[in-house]
Amino acid sequence: MDTKALGASGLRITPLIFGGNVLGWTADEAKSFTLLDAFMAAGFQCIDTADVYSRWVPGHQGGESEVVLGRWLKARGNRAQVIVATKVGWDMGGDNKGLSTAYILRAVEDSLRRLQTDYIDLYQSHIDDAKTAPGEALTAYDKLIQQGKVRAIGASNFTGRRLREALQASADKGLPRYTCMQPHYNLCERADYETNLEPVCQEFGLGVIPYFSLAAGFLTGKYRSEADLSKSPRGGGLKKYLNPRGFRILGALDEVAAQTGTSPAAVALAWLLARPSVTAPIASATSLAQLDTLVAGARLKLDAAAVALLNDASAPA
Repeated sequence: MDTKALGASGLRITPLIFGGNVLGWTADEAKSFTLLDAFMAAGFQCIDTADVYSRWVPGHQGGESEVVLGRWLKARGNRAQVIVATKVGWDMGGDNKGLSTAYILRAVEDSLRRLQTDYIDLYQSHIDDAKTAPGEALTAYDKLIQQGKVRAIGASNFTGRRLREALQASADKGLPRYTCMQPHYNLCERADYETNLEPVCQEFGLGVIPYFSLAAGFLTGKYRSEADLSKSPRGGGLKKYLNPRGFRILGALDEVAAQTGTSPAAVALAWLLARPSVTAPIASATSLAQLDTLVAGARLKLDAAAVALLNDASAPA
């Protein structure tokens, strides 16, 4: 399997990242183990999670995904073969949130314990903390890198302006810098990334690992009317895509899928990989059939005509 450098992190990753938000939530532990085994067997090696997964589920408190991933790593004895990416900063309840130095240094110990490892390959600021200066988080990350607990750092859910400020703070203070960005980016959500974040990522040579690569399932093609929205727990949030632009995107995906003998989901992932700034998309699966579709997308190479068709259909308003 081909790998690409993740910015200047020193990490090289395969062209698909498993989205660990489902681990311990819509995929129980047994199913999670099966999916992760199949993901690795297909030649991939990067798994993205976060301390807050899956706090939104009634009865959960956060950390469930990291716990399942940690148990799998221990059971398989394959820690050295896996690139583990996790995140910090989202609201975990009470004062457990944000990017202060003190909180990051405390939160990382909880993640390491749940993951049953002594280091994290990619530790990411999950959401910008407007109350904290960029140097706060970077000071914490500097300590963690020096201690060998973190190999590289990244950011997610930052504006282009705040990302640039953080990168400048790294240069000014001689602190580690973010080496990758995890944006919300897909065929349906293009404008913000392409206008505000992509120029910064390209200027500074950051890796890019988009989340919601399939627009929470809309780009699989299974949601084509309001009646379809009840098909999954996330369906209610997809009504916003049931409009002329959304239907144009689905039509273009159907056309390219027919041409390539694949599926709309595979084509949507391949479109992301055709974007020069994108390193690898993040996508989750709760069945082996879904995982097969993701693998097909990571291996699919679109020609220029297919990319142009999808670009035109999804052009932001």
